[in-house]
Amino acid sequence: MPSAEPDVRPRYLAQADPSAIVRPRYLKTPDAATHLGLSPRTLEKHRCYGTGPIYRRLGGRIVYAIDDLDAWAALGTRRSTSDPGVGTVHPAKRQFSQG
Repeated sequence: MPSAEPDVRPRYLAQADPSAIVRPRYLKTPDAATHLGLSPRTLEKHRCYGTGPIYRRLGGRIVYAIDDLDAWAALGTRRSTSDPGVGTVHPAKRQFSQG
């Protein structure tokens, strides 16, 4: 029995072969923030304070490569609360150097 709900995808996606759909390589700040589960403002703060993922400036736009977002998020991976992990994802606030 066919689904009662209509397909809400754009026609070019609904008719396209799923393996042929081109995925974006770069995301603008709002989409990158959604990808990470952050608010766009938090991601902007990370960028200003130098605590966030690598970004690129293309013309007047700030964009993030999906691989860079995933690599930055992976820095916070831990197996337990006592696991020191491989890196630290700092909070979105100014980091003062000591010394």
